[in-house]
Amino acid sequence: MYRVSVRQDIIAQHYLTVPDPGPEGERHSHAFTVEVELTGPELDEYGYLVDIDDVKSTLDATLARYRDETMNDLPEFEGKNPSVERFARVVCERFVDAAALTQPTHLSVRIWEDDVASATYETDL
Repeated sequence: MYRVSVRQDIIAQHYLTVPDPGPEGERHSHAFTVEVELTGPELDEYGYLVDIDDVKSTLDATLARYRDETMNDLPEFEGKNPSVERFARVVCERFVDAAALTQPTHLSVRIWEDDVASATYETDL
């Protein structure tokens, strides 16, 4: 099985909407690190699972929507708690919609909200 991953950092804001969120209920920023990992059993005719430059540009375009924005103000989070788990799923779904993927069979998006905590969403392609 082959794996290719790409990481990018972004700063975005949110505030949690759960009961008793403590300080996380106030608008605050995170320096998120977003990692996309693509997996598949076969390489293409050029020996690639994916073109890394294409993955980088698709991830950059996907994350541009959230860079320096407040997630709570975006339609995909309307009425939902903008947790890092939900953020990972939203990024994953938007990446799949934007990418031209033929070889990979699996995608995971892992988002680190700080140096110790992350959440991952995975999907088969």
